[in-house]
Amino acid sequence: MKQKTHVMTIFGTRPEAVKMAPVVKELQKHTAEIKTTVCVTAQHREMLDQVLSVFEITPEIDLDLMTPNQTLAELTSRIFSDLDPVLKETKPDWLLVQGDTTTVMSAALLGFYNHIKVGHVEAGLRTHDKRQPFPEEINRRLAGVIADLHFAPTEDNRATLLREGIPDEIIRVTGNPVIDALKIISQLPAPQETQDLLAKAGIVQGDRRLVLVTAHRRENFGQPIRDICMALKRLADHYSDEVTLVYPIHLNPNIQKPVYEMLADVGNIILLPPLDYLPLVQLMKNATLILTDSGGIQEEAPTFGIPTLVLRESTERQEGVAAGTLKLVGTDPDRIFNEAQTLLNDPRAYAAMSGAVNPYGDGHAAERIVAALLEMEGQG
Repeated sequence: MKQKTHVMTIFGTRPEAVKMAPVVKELQKHTAEIKTTVCVTAQHREMLDQVLSVFEITPEIDLDLMTPNQTLAELTSRIFSDLDPVLKETKPDWLLVQGDTTTVMSAALLGFYNHIKVGHVEAGLRTHDKRQPFPEEINRRLAGVIADLHFAPTEDNRATLLREGIPDEIIRVTGNPVIDALKIISQLPAPQETQDLLAKAGIVQGDRRLVLVTAHRRENFGQPIRDICMALKRLADHYSDEVTLVYPIHLNPNIQKPVYEMLADVGNIILLPPLDYLPLVQLMKNATLILTDSGGIQEEAPTFGIPTLVLRESTERQEGVAAGTLKLVGTDPDRIFNEAQTLLNDPRAYAAMSGAVNPYGDGHAAERIVAALLEMEGQG
């Protein structure tokens, strides 16, 4: 009887956990062929734990590496020093990493050092600008050089990998497991606090429209986040009688400080602490418009038909731009305001974006990822 394939999933942030949760659940269905180990770095402790709870995942290994205000170098160093002995002791056959975080880059390199095969979920995303987004573009390129199996969400991602010299036989187009996660989470009832928030915002009664905002990326620290806040304030003032803006704010002080300074006193802007994944999904479902610099929300919002303005100068999710579900607007206050105003005022412009087809998958990505692993191991 063939020995079970030992697959270790490694992740550290909430977006990683959201996309890896369906993969973990699918791996756990194959107990006859696969031994599954979940390892978390806890690069983002509180936000990670929210997702683990809602998906009922208990990690076998928790490195608990989050410390306040640690630099990228400090975090990378701690992942190397703490994860390396874990890999030497457990000796998995495969490491599965997702996306483009510091955890992904560090874990992939450690897998290479320890002669462990690496599977890269959400492979092939590129902006081709090493500082946009920072540091994610370099993280995923490094993971891509190392990976032994690439799980590309789309055919465009596959084409990118082929151009970079990755052999076609180690690329699988799977869709993005974030759609799998949404299928699971969107079926759950909204928590009472979310229902109360929607009522407070005037959304439940139909009196007002909800604009959901998320902005936290490193490249938007400093003047860009202040410019975003200027645009949000202008939107709030212009639509004071008909729109409520809800902005869950990342814990990073580089975001918290300017956002609270500029927006705390605006009556129709509701500033919140970071939300659990389930409440965030419920807000997305009820939004009229989303403004975000988040990668994951660019993929999630089209599932609900919500037009999304991307607060970045470039995006690795060009399929959404091409499909018409996303529009890049950068951080210029005038452009953000004008593009949002068009969507809020022009039903035809709104319908063109809200009716576009989600290019990121059908909700069966996790099944394809696990099937590809079993095939590579000769157990499929």
